[in-house]
Amino acid sequence: MKKKIFVSGCYDMLHSGHVAFFEEAALLGDLYVGIGSDATIQELKGRKTINTEQERLYMVSALKAVKQAFINRGRGLIDFEQDIVELKPDVFFVNEDGHSPAKEAVCEKLGIEYIVSKRIPHGNLPARSTTALRRECNIPYRIDLAGGWLDQPYVSKYCAGAVLTVSVEPDCEFNDRSGMSTSTRKKAVELWQTDIPTGDREKLAKTLFCFENPPGKKEISGSQDSIGIVMPGLNRLNYDGDYWPADIISVFDSDILDWLEEHIYLVSLTPRSQEYDVLSETYINEENASKLSRAASDCWDAILEKNIEKFADSFRKSFESQIEMFPKMIDREILDTIETYRTKALGWKLSGAGGGGYLILISDKPIDNSIKIRIRRT
Repeated sequence: MKKKIFVSGCYDMLHSGHVAFFEEAALLGDLYVGIGSDATIQELKGRKTINTEQERLYMVSALKAVKQAFINRGRGLIDFEQDIVELKPDVFFVNEDGHSPAKEAVCEKLGIEYIVSKRIPHGNLPARSTTALRRECNIPYRIDLAGGWLDQPYVSKYCAGAVLTVSVEPDCEFNDRSGMSTSTRKKAVELWQTDIPTGDREKLAKTLFCFENPPGKKEISGSQDSIGIVMPGLNRLNYDGDYWPADIISVFDSDILDWLEEHIYLVSLTPRSQEYDVLSETYINEENASKLSRAASDCWDAILEKNIEKFADSFRKSFESQIEMFPKMIDREILDTIETYRTKALGWKLSGAGGGGYLILISDKPIDNSIKIRIRRT
């Protein structure tokens, strides 16, 4: 009897990369495909699908590599759990950029073999991804490497300090509410549609910041989000008790940016829930703000020196300082995921305000089944 092979995904704008993935999975046995519902994609990606769930189901079911396809009945990142409990597959097959520790944990719990594909295109065909084909928008995302929270006056009033950001090309469609500045990016799309316009970058970042934070808004989004998206390269934003940094230092040196790209890896976590409230418990004071400021400064020096051990250590200390002030940034799932990478990475932190999203790892060796970034240069 053939093995049951299960795969799960959105499969919007069906392309040759999807077909090659299905064919690779079908080499292992009979292929069953779970398709994310329209509601799930809206929840995870913060956008509507191009094709409805019924259209996607029809197209995937028509492929000869697929034995059976269905709409997953659950919601969220693990929307397929109820379905695989009933299906009882032998293998769960995922792409590298579809891997997450949560998926692997479900398979371990249910006794399902977990295999990660390397996304190999068919024959001489070019590699394809839905993100590349959509070309919906070239506006970047951003990662804060260290010092996050110091862009809020209620933190930097206790101690001035830097937030370090890099502008990340949209090669991957990062999940909504994942700490990659997706909310600010939506405002940028609303404002500019497809890309950052030409002009003075700091003025453009201020325009985006004001657009996202109109008069009367209760909670002001930190300016590191708009700056991190609009200003390319690596940026040091020096805050001193105000919403906007006192000054900005930018780095476009290719050797430094290449070095950062080489050592940064992302692992998917469950996106933050709508009910998530990081401010429900805080310990913001001079001691904790000073720790965060020192860690960010050390991180900056380490990057300029291209010192991987010092970079990883200060990167991790910045995260630990954040947690001291905002303990709700982490939960049991996040701690368990960090534990699985403790011997594989030199440093780690969460993207954005925590509560889910992505675990960012610093390593001098490749980390399997992780996402690589490309920093915007110009």
